[in-house]
Amino acid sequence: MVAVLLVWILGSCAQQTSQRGDILIIGDSVLAWNRTEGRDVGSALASELGRDVVNRAAFGAQIGATDLARIVGLSIPGQMPPGRWNWVIANGAANDLGFTCGCTRCGQVIDQLISTDSQSGAIPDLVSKAQAQGARVLWLGYYKAPETTSFTGCRPGLVEIERRIEVLARSNTGLYFLDAEDVFDPPVRDLFDTDRTHPSAKGSALIGTEIARVIERAS
Repeated sequence: MVAVLLVWILGSCAQQTSQRGDILIIGDSVLAWNRTEGRDVGSALASELGRDVVNRAAFGAQIGATDLARIVGLSIPGQMPPGRWNWVIANGAANDLGFTCGCTRCGQVIDQLISTDSQSGAIPDLVSKAQAQGARVLWLGYYKAPETTSFTGCRPGLVEIERRIEVLARSNTGLYFLDAEDVFDPPVRDLFDTDRTHPSAKGSALIGTEIARVIERAS
């Protein structure tokens, strides 16, 4: 079992050194959801644009994660391998707030992710890393899930993080912000899976379609 795990980890590392392509998706379970059925955001985006999309988003992934988490794909910055990408689609921060500060008294964690002036922190660093590899970046904000019981108390912190990302986008050519709250408007039940937190296949398709529209307008 240990040997199998080691082979899997080394294989993951090898993939990270060789992958490159057109559109890369990195982030957490919102972007990974429905992937096993081929109905995730990335699949919808590929269908809409007729372009190659690689989706490396993972359940539980964080922006500020440990080295071990990065090895197994749970660091969002670690999901971006070397090589040139035309677009990087990213999301994240909910797991950072949920796992590190329990969604309460998270001011320090928020500032580490993105500073009050929006110019420094793990999120701007990730954007800069993607842009240095030739990509334009689209950051996907979270939607409101009225019936969820997950991440209780996180919403104010996430709203503040996304406000700061919007400020950064206004001063950073090549960074685009799409608020999924505007996509899920109104946030009707059939846009959510049975856990009332993650997107249904219909919800993932809707997000993918809106991302495609942003990319088409930018092109």
